[in-house]
Amino acid sequence: MYEGLITSVDGFPDRVASAIASLAGEAREELRRCERAGTFPRGLYREMGRRGWLAPFAPADAGGLGGGIAEYCVIAEEVARHSLVSPQISTQGQRWLMDWGTPEQQEKYLGPIARGEMIFSESISEPGVGSSLKQMRATARRDGSDWILNGRKTHVNLGHQSDVTMVFAMTGEGLSAFLVDMALPGVKSEQTDPIGLRLIPTADMWFDDVRLPATSVFGEPGRGMDTFLSTFNVSRLGNASELIGFGRRALAHAIDYAKTRQVGEHLVTDFQGIQWVVADRWADLLAAAGVRNQAASVLDRGLDPALSTSVAKKLAIDAAERAVNESFALVGGHGLYTSADFGQLLHDVKVLRIAGGSVEVLRNYIARRVLRSATYEGLA
Repeated sequence: MYEGLITSVDGFPDRVASAIASLAGEAREELRRCERAGTFPRGLYREMGRRGWLAPFAPADAGGLGGGIAEYCVIAEEVARHSLVSPQISTQGQRWLMDWGTPEQQEKYLGPIARGEMIFSESISEPGVGSSLKQMRATARRDGSDWILNGRKTHVNLGHQSDVTMVFAMTGEGLSAFLVDMALPGVKSEQTDPIGLRLIPTADMWFDDVRLPATSVFGEPGRGMDTFLSTFNVSRLGNASELIGFGRRALAHAIDYAKTRQVGEHLVTDFQGIQWVVADRWADLLAAAGVRNQAASVLDRGLDPALSTSVAKKLAIDAAERAVNESFALVGGHGLYTSADFGQLLHDVKVLRIAGGSVEVLRNYIARRVLRSATYEGLA
């Protein structure tokens, strides 16, 4: 799935895939317990940080791999493929810090987040607001050199477990971002119970007259949209990679079962209709990975990545949903129990169908880009 994806280190995909598979195998029972309970496996997360898997972009002296988009995509896909803890939130926080953080903010947060010693979350979504950041209701007003933050956030992965959260709020200058230590007075979190991605559970967050020092401002006041968009396309490739990993896991587990399941005198995989399912779903996943790899190249070359990453995630959603849904054709009743992975994979894919840009938002954006292009983005 990584053909054409250029990593900084030769052999990286195979090496990290093997290591992730090994750790996930050793921790399988703990991972299953945590997934069922919706519990964050902090020890495993810390171990992933020790190995650099939370920090593909961060430099080695901060505990990272010092890599690029390719390493990020490989880690995200393999972690999802083997059901380890998603590094997505940590990785996005580090990318923000590297691109926008002051030297003081980087010194305080980058290394600990990269190593898994400090948990980062991003407080963006709000109840009833939807995908438009311009409608955000959280506010921050100046009070001398400080800021007073008020608002409520929802769907915050690792919000209840985090030590620091990135909060987007409206200010007099416009949308702005703040780094908020969770121990500050007026900050409250309450864990919620998502159907998918249960190893990084969600939370509702409240910020009531939270006094923030001037050093909490992230980037510049009024440039919150620039801050947000600077990592959004990168995170979409992480989403796409995780979706491809989920699809690969579903299809591989289903094939392993179907190759040993007798139906009369035949195995399930002897039937042409089943072979077509395998062929179509494998082709979907390979195609999605190819577009993901191409989008990673666009990002690495410093070109406008928005269309490429939108297409990559849209195709990954389609491929993952089909792979998981049609895996039931191969496994039948075996897939209907919680002892199998298929039910949880259905829920995991549904979460990423929405998070980070829903498939409907992606389709709208792709259509607008194609329709306003004189060559229909290369079609004509």
